[in-house]
Amino acid sequence: MTMSTYNQILKMTKRLDLPEQLQLLETLTRLVRYQVTESKAYSIMELEGLGAEIWQDINAQEYVDQERASWES
Repeated sequence: MTMSTYNQILKMTKRLDLPEQLQLLETLTRLVRYQVTESKAYSIMELEGLGAEIWQDINAQEYVDQERASWES
């Protein structure tokens, strides 16, 4: 949707009386809620490897040792 279409819809909405605006709001809320609940379920496995480049040159055991040492400070 272009910005001009959005603005046209907004202008038309402002011309509605309050009960019609409330009805429109309820209808839009149902439409959006349906789209949100029907959205794809994600798996935690999709995060596998995310950010791997950050850890590329870091020794994992040294990092863990440093973190544990910081707890005792």
